[in-house]
Amino acid sequence: MDSTSCDEAVRASHAEGISRVGYDVGTPVISVNGMSVFGPVLSPIPRGEAAARLWDGVLLIAGTDGFFELKQSRTRDPIFD
Repeated sequence: MDSTSCDEAVRASHAEGISRVGYDVGTPVISVNGMSVFGPVLSPIPRGEAAARLWDGVLLIAGTDGFFELKQSRTRDPIFD
């Protein structure tokens, strides 16, 4: 946490991700099959079969020409488990 040894690499990685999606979104950025979008933001994260179904959905939107955004305001605090 106090080391700056990775700062340059983290800044470069962040800049690359943001350059793929634009400056009006944040992180995380996911890139699939040449399409990049902000997200996913999930709480709690899905596991097992639920995670596989989510990934199938990501692949579906990545293959949809003209797809740009899905968004919903957060309705609960993050769940970290």
